[in-house]
Amino acid sequence: MPARNARIGLVLFFIYLALYAGFVGFAAFAPQVMEKRPLAGVNLAIWYGFALIFAAFALALVYGWLCRIKSGGES
Repeated sequence: MPARNARIGLVLFFIYLALYAGFVGFAAFAPQVMEKRPLAGVNLAIWYGFALIFAAFALALVYGWLCRIKSGGES
């Protein structure tokens, strides 16, 4: 079971890493995109940052839930 939990953790880590790489990529290579103000006069960089925080929390919940599920061969 620890190996299964480690695999789940790695998959979720790489999902978060892709989200964070997108944030860094936009900030570094397309700052004009991050300056746009799509909602409530707040720029996209702030919204994306809040989304990263929410995603980290959501992925932690998913990890906890998936680790509680017993795999097929274990009792």
